[in-house]
Amino acid sequence: MSAKRTKNGLPFRLSALGIPEELLPVVLGCARELEDDGVRGKALRRLFSHLADDPGSFTDHPVLGSLASMLRPGSAASFVRSAEAPWRAWGDDLDPQAVKQMRDGASLPVAVAGALMPDAHVGYGLPIGGVLAVDNAVIPYGVGMDIACRMKMSVFAVPPDLVATQADELVRAIEAGTCFGVGGKFSAPRDHPVMHEDWGFSPVTSRMLDTARAQLGTSGSGNHFVEWGVLDVPRDLPGLAGGLYLALLSHSGSRGTGGEVAKYYSALARRLHRELPRELGHLAWLGLDTDPGREYWAAMELMGRYSAANHALIHAAVAGHLGLKPAWGVENHHNFAWRETHGGREVIVHRKGATPAGAGVLGIIPGTMIHPAYVVEGLGNPLSLNSAAHGAGRAMSRQEALKRFRRGDLEHVLEEHAVRLLSGGVDEVPMAYKDIRAVMAAQADLVRIRATFTPRIVKMAP
Repeated sequence: MSAKRTKNGLPFRLSALGIPEELLPVVLGCARELEDDGVRGKALRRLFSHLADDPGSFTDHPVLGSLASMLRPGSAASFVRSAEAPWRAWGDDLDPQAVKQMRDGASLPVAVAGALMPDAHVGYGLPIGGVLAVDNAVIPYGVGMDIACRMKMSVFAVPPDLVATQADELVRAIEAGTCFGVGGKFSAPRDHPVMHEDWGFSPVTSRMLDTARAQLGTSGSGNHFVEWGVLDVPRDLPGLAGGLYLALLSHSGSRGTGGEVAKYYSALARRLHRELPRELGHLAWLGLDTDPGREYWAAMELMGRYSAANHALIHAAVAGHLGLKPAWGVENHHNFAWRETHGGREVIVHRKGATPAGAGVLGIIPGTMIHPAYVVEGLGNPLSLNSAAHGAGRAMSRQEALKRFRRGDLEHVLEEHAVRLLSGGVDEVPMAYKDIRAVMAAQADLVRIRATFTPRIVKMAP
């Protein structure tokens, strides 16, 4: 006969053991695992009683370890935050759901400070455009699904009118230099030193090694692109004189491997933080003083190097097809976490769809397939945690864009702006995005524009 249970489904009362009621979801999950292992009734009650009396002796327990860490005095999870960590938003008419997600992130026990960029829209966990500094922890979905999604621009000291006079050759260079799509890969894999690093430290990077090798140098799907255009530099940039230049711009990340890393470690974080309500599950974190946290951090940094390698190979292949060598370039991640010091305190800053904008730091903020991208210089605003927007930001979901627009609508605006689209879905129609000029105006205290890129030949996933 099963033991008599209380109304919460446990054979004991949390209050009788001194376990906080807010940890009920965690306790229930642990109890189910223990019962599956044959620990029931009085034995289960005794085990939880010992745990409540001496949580320090259970920190290495395979089932109760995470709960024990929450019960230890002073642990981040042993209290409920009474007020949100301070954060500030830029821009007008921000999506209320994105604002709610930012508030949820600021309510975490590990949160220190945050910011919401003017291109913000809903994501998993943190919103896209969300910046969150936390204490000694990393949130996998605070980094995002496409770890180290990256911008890269190569600038060439050749006449910019090549986008018109040699358009077909530029098209062939893109088509030969990379490929697109969720499963896009090369039959003859390319090579880069990143593939000769240690990928065996994590079960997910080890499992995805062959996929990563096959996808090296590919461009993905969604809003990822490779495009030729004209860069207008009004004044000198470091290493580049003012004038008009032919430029190549790319946007993609760590491909399928990065997505698998995100899913694996976010699921692990959720298992370790069963105290979080369901709506906050995607904000589960990993402590950087734990093995899972250190392992995710190493995987994230590997994905950063892998993403950089993708772009390096794409640019080398596309430019090499034409015999061009870049005279200048700039690149940056915008889905990543960094160790930084803010207000005299070391924190982990997540920039999920946000561009690093420390004082004097150069970066790229793209618009749409018909609107300009900008080379920007960060102003180092501490209120934004030295961050800025990462693009125009979606004004409507992909499903809504597909309902509202047709291929003819896309072709019309492309013709109006003299842009040649090699491939791309209607869900990426420019009208589905915010006005990049309004986004830039809203963050004039975060970055200043140093150069403007106008797209002319664009390729995205079909």
